[in-house]
Amino acid sequence: MLQPTRLSLLIALALQTLSATAAAQSVAGSGDTPPQTVQVIGTRAATSSYNEPNATSATRIDAPLRDVPQTVNVIPAQVMRDQAAQSMESVLRFVPGVGLSHGDGQRDQVTLRGFTAISDQYIDGLRDDALYFRDLSNIEQVEVVKGPASVLYGRGSSGGLINRITKKPGIDKSELTAQAGSWRQRRVEADLARVDKDSGLAFRVTGAVERADSYRDPQLLDRKAIALSLQARLGANTSLLLQAEYLNDRRVTDFGVPSYRGRPVDVDPGTYYGAANAADVDTSEATVKAIGFTLQHKFGETLGLRNAYRRYDYTLARFNTLVTAVNESALTASLSRTQLRRAETGWFNQTELAHTFSTGGMKHQFLYGVEFGQQDKDQVNRTKAGVATIALFNPVLPVLARDVPVAPTADNIGIVKTASAYVQDLVTLSPQWKALAGLRYDRFNQRTVERRAGQASLDRTDHARSPRVGLVYQPSAAQSWYASFSKSFQPSGEAFPLAANNAQIAPEETTNREVGGKFDVLDGVLSAGASLFRLERTNIKTTDPATNRLVPIGTQRTDGLELTLTGQLADGWRIWSGYALLDARVTSSPAVDNSDNVVKGVRVQGKRATLTPRHSANLWLVKELGQGLRAGAGLTYVGDRFANPGNTVVLPGFATVDAMVGGRLGQFDVQLNLRNLFDKRYVVSGHGTAPNLNLPGAPRSAQLTARYAF
Repeated sequence: MLQPTRLSLLIALALQTLSATAAAQSVAGSGDTPPQTVQVIGTRAATSSYNEPNATSATRIDAPLRDVPQTVNVIPAQVMRDQAAQSMESVLRFVPGVGLSHGDGQRDQVTLRGFTAISDQYIDGLRDDALYFRDLSNIEQVEVVKGPASVLYGRGSSGGLINRITKKPGIDKSELTAQAGSWRQRRVEADLARVDKDSGLAFRVTGAVERADSYRDPQLLDRKAIALSLQARLGANTSLLLQAEYLNDRRVTDFGVPSYRGRPVDVDPGTYYGAANAADVDTSEATVKAIGFTLQHKFGETLGLRNAYRRYDYTLARFNTLVTAVNESALTASLSRTQLRRAETGWFNQTELAHTFSTGGMKHQFLYGVEFGQQDKDQVNRTKAGVATIALFNPVLPVLARDVPVAPTADNIGIVKTASAYVQDLVTLSPQWKALAGLRYDRFNQRTVERRAGQASLDRTDHARSPRVGLVYQPSAAQSWYASFSKSFQPSGEAFPLAANNAQIAPEETTNREVGGKFDVLDGVLSAGASLFRLERTNIKTTDPATNRLVPIGTQRTDGLELTLTGQLADGWRIWSGYALLDARVTSSPAVDNSDNVVKGVRVQGKRATLTPRHSANLWLVKELGQGLRAGAGLTYVGDRFANPGNTVVLPGFATVDAMVGGRLGQFDVQLNLRNLFDKRYVVSGHGTAPNLNLPGAPRSAQLTARYAF
């Protein structure tokens, strides 16, 4: 197999040769007609729009969302700015069908339509599944594709995927941002961009430095992020984008609070169940470095070639103390300790050819693609149970050592190689009818090299085909109705190295059937969406964090309804709102759940999917008041969720209210955001497999943001 650097050099040479040939043919055949030029396209300046009509994540081509027979939620920059979003969690909590997980206190993790999306993170369409908390300083918008997307992205994506779109060169911008908030939060951001219109050369630099404490008593945050991008025109029809990024994030690894009698313990939200010296011994530090490029060439108006490459290096040093058992009679909690080291390197290379043509009165937008990639995932894990016993309701925390002096429970390197090819056609059958069809083939090889004595190395190769078909009916310019069918696959070692307990298990498969409608109101500045779907995933398995054993779940099905209304209303109002009804259940399973503190052997079959509320809703409204002033408020409602597969521990439903007021004066913009305005007590997230790892939500807090554009 060609290495990505050699492949890219060959592609670049081919592009230059083809470009020269095409230019010669054009001059020879067109007399005095000047050769075609291609303008370097970058990120447009942020606008006040809440309604983005286009997104590339669902089709990888420039197509209006109304032509896509699938639900896609696009969270634009203005929404994130108005809400003063600080994390991926704060962005995604306003997306229908999203359930929140605390991700072991060291990574972004959510569920989509009842299914975990731990590995379904992307950046500019390239896989970014390393386990860390992402920063938003270089993010222009976030696109959430709902339902299986293996047809374009390969493994994963049962309930959907999350694609972050980065800020890119192509504009002139200079902006400094300073934030200060509750619990000593301090953050500084910079965004500097310049473009030379004569040469087509453009660059952009973004970065952030943040320090904070937390309502969780020992919590701390220390993070640094910087991203650089350079875009150049290599010829009349060729452009090259170079990107590099660095992130370092250090914080206390927080697993939350245990449960008692089927509910999270009723303690102050700041109560911590770990080491007394947590700031020294219960920390996670992640470092991510990435470089990449995107090379694009146009062969006239109907044919375009794109090659994208990204390489990353990721390290994690995680130390944590967590509750693994509760004695409800003695009112005590038993603590365990983990020391985990991860080191990953990986690369992905995509080559795509987009071809537009008409035949038989129908317009076709074909996409042909191939993708290659490799990830080397090195891990060493040490766990020791019973390091201390503390009181359940008034814990006196022990002072613990940082290192865990026991033999590793895992010591290996997982090597993942993928090779795939895919094709897609978006065809306009008539002015009212469109169809989307695609198919992808994946060869997915996993190999685990064991370093522990007596442990055998493992190897497995899976071959998967992922189809998608959809039909769109548009009786008018304001209506778009669709029906779709799609499938995805989830191999045994999707996110973690292949293990002895899953090496012989075939990939899980997810099937999605969906109907829906997309509607434009007020000349397209306001959009509504509705979707009705059934998702079914077979052969589901998960890992118990306390025992590291595979837990067979079986077959899970989600029947759901999602509604959205986003965009501009009359008289300067902006709205972002949504509702989800999810009936997510395990429909067939031989498994029992022994995780409860008292009740053992609970049958999983018939139980609801963890961390997934049956009802959830959000509403966010902003009003432009004139003279540069604005104000807004939002409501988030999350229904009851379950913490463990046996559904014996309930995370109670809650509703919180946020508010915002801001104003612009010349080059300055100041904004105050208030969260959880009525100081509601609630549990924001859990782990999803255990009853004693539940994270309390933040009390009332305030954040002041000041921006200076120059």
